[in-house]
Amino acid sequence: MGRSNKYKKSVYQSLAVITQFGINMLVPIFLCSFAGLFLDRKLGTAFWFVLLFFVGALAGFRNIFILARKIYEGDKKDEDQT
Repeated sequence: MGRSNKYKKSVYQSLAVITQFGINMLVPIFLCSFAGLFLDRKLGTAFWFVLLFFVGALAGFRNIFILARKIYEGDKKDEDQT
């Protein structure tokens, strides 16, 4: 019974991490894209959307890199303690 509980906890932790990765990637892309779309409509231009989309993508990748590094370092510390 104890092993089943540990497995369920592991699955939920994995789902939480996957959700965090998704949110950390999509939020900057959407925010920058909408800001670019707004600027393009206001200024009558056609390049802000594309430019800010890529800025959002870079910010998302940076967020994921930082999160992955924290998770990896946390796992490494847990292994060192056991």
